[in-house]
Amino acid sequence: MQTKRNDDFKQNLTKRLNRIEGQVRGVKKMIENDAYCNDVMNQILSIKSALDSVNKLILESHINTCVVDKIKNDDTKVLDELMNTISKIIK
Repeated sequence: MQTKRNDDFKQNLTKRLNRIEGQVRGVKKMIENDAYCNDVMNQILSIKSALDSVNKLILESHINTCVVDKIKNDDTKVLDELMNTISKIIK
């Protein structure tokens, strides 16, 4: 299954993910350079927050496109899938 995303949305997500990728490389470098534990953990928290933001954007898009389309086509199984995914997110 695929989801068609508009170019602006993809570009926004790609920029965010590139930034996160750079942050992860930075944490790796911090560990290699024996950086202070608290500084490393704060960077990791920043990465988690950035990933949560990306996940939120994708979830919003999913609800507004995929879920709505499937419900319009009488595919209510998508609601179980959505609830399962939301449960994992808020764990």
